[in-house]
Amino acid sequence: MRKLLLLTLLAVCAFAADVTGTWKGSIETPNGARDVTLKLKSEGDKLTGTMSGRQGEVELQDPKMDGDNISFTMTRGDFKMEYKGKVSGDQINFDIAVAGQTLKMVAKKQ
Repeated sequence: MRKLLLLTLLAVCAFAADVTGTWKGSIETPNGARDVTLKLKSEGDKLTGTMSGRQGEVELQDPKMDGDNISFTMTRGDFKMEYKGKVSGDQINFDIAVAGQTLKMVAKKQ
């Protein structure tokens, strides 16, 4: 039983997306597109990183990886933004919840 559990855990870790690197994306807002750069580092299910754009670079808050799902939050001024994305090859498709709206962002690995 222990061997089966260990093999299952190893298989899950093996299928976790590797998002380490630089990603460039564009957030579609009501005021037009905003270009951003994500710098991510993943080690298993541990994720760290920063996002930079017009307002400078900020550290990702509460970043998480679960297989090919990625999530984190960011605070800019009075706005808290919740990012939830799905990794598909060299692309991440994000839904961003902010101020009662959902914005979209596609980021591509550089």
